[in-house]
Amino acid sequence: MSLMLPENYQHILRVMNTNIDGDRKIAFALTAIKGVGIRYSHVVCKKANVDMNKRAGEITEDELEKIMTVMQNPRQYKIPEWFLNRQKDYKDGKNLHVMSNVLDSKLREDLERLKKIRSHRGIRHHWGLRVRGQHTSTTGHKGRTVGVTKKK
Repeated sequence: MSLMLPENYQHILRVMNTNIDGDRKIAFALTAIKGVGIRYSHVVCKKANVDMNKRAGEITEDELEKIMTVMQNPRQYKIPEWFLNRQKDYKDGKNLHVMSNVLDSKLREDLERLKKIRSHRGIRHHWGLRVRGQHTSTTGHKGRTVGVTKKK
């Protein structure tokens, strides 16, 4: 018994500069996008009225557009603020959900700001050390070999 593929089946979808596997179910396939987790993808699929049992390759263009609009404007579709991954942005104070390339640039901006104001976290990031209070005496040498050397 073989699997019958619809005539408009796509094996790889291109969404938000990310390749999405068409063989996975849509809620799990969306997690390939950076900044989208399983819970957020479930909420987006429910708000977009997309059947979550469908494979990503079986999604029509209209359904994909609906998913994209919900992901880019979550507050218009009544997704709560606590669900978003960028609350009270430093520059404009808005609640956003950043994904893909924007997530990388926002993270870089935050680290640059911390380094510029010479905060403890910024200095630790600059030096390449652990930032969140972990012990560094014996762990986290990042490839540098530390140990006893044998004498000849």
